[in-house]
Amino acid sequence: METVGELLRRWRHRRRLSQLDLAIAADVSARHVSLVETGRSNPSADMVLRLAERLDVPLRDRNRLLLAAGFAPRYTERPLDGDALSAARDAVGRVLRAHEPYPALVFDRLWNIVMTNRAVDPFFAGVDPELLRPPVNLVRLGLDPRGLAPLVVNLADVRAVFRSRIARQLATAPDAGLSALYEELLAPGAEDGPSRRAGSDVVLPMIIRFGGRELRLFSTITTFGTPMDLTLDELAIESYYPADAESAAYFTGSGGDARAAAAP
Repeated sequence: METVGELLRRWRHRRRLSQLDLAIAADVSARHVSLVETGRSNPSADMVLRLAERLDVPLRDRNRLLLAAGFAPRYTERPLDGDALSAARDAVGRVLRAHEPYPALVFDRLWNIVMTNRAVDPFFAGVDPELLRPPVNLVRLGLDPRGLAPLVVNLADVRAVFRSRIARQLATAPDAGLSALYEELLAPGAEDGPSRRAGSDVVLPMIIRFGGRELRLFSTITTFGTPMDLTLDELAIESYYPADAESAAYFTGSGGDARAAAAP
């Protein structure tokens, strides 16, 4: 098992900081950082967390640092559907509902979908039921021929976006499960087809052939600003917006029936 000093040094290297950089950021001496990393000084729990904060270490890994230093984990992991997270769950639900008639969904650090709004439902209608068995993985759903892949006109572009985003995640915080997902679905290979970059010089839209027309969508990501729970720290809300007037008309009902299809 790695020591807390070894783990901290690895995170410092990952962030491309010198011991002096970290010391200045954490308001400690460079000598103290050196002593901690070499195991010649045993840091307090508060010092571990101070250094972890300056290194932008995810909460899950901060717990690992605390354990390596001989302390109890500080951050709990509660189920999103439990009573303890009811206020956060309700807030996420309000965000999802407010975004209708446009699609929005919530996924965790492994890209498993945990919540959606009603506007997503029509797009799942033709998906193989096997892919909709929990946990439903957004990357697998989007790239599998049994999922949404046949609907995505610019599939190579979408795959490239997934690849870039997950590569950034892994660079920020390596994770075995995320690495396995990347190797399964996103490792460069023969499946990469020609790009179809179309419609905007500002954002790269996802182009979906659905309901007899091509819908162009771009997305934004929302996260919790000050999470103290592992579940909330690892959640992201992806909200999709129409990239042109024709796509907007489809969702609002003036150019299609998506809004009616999403209604209860």
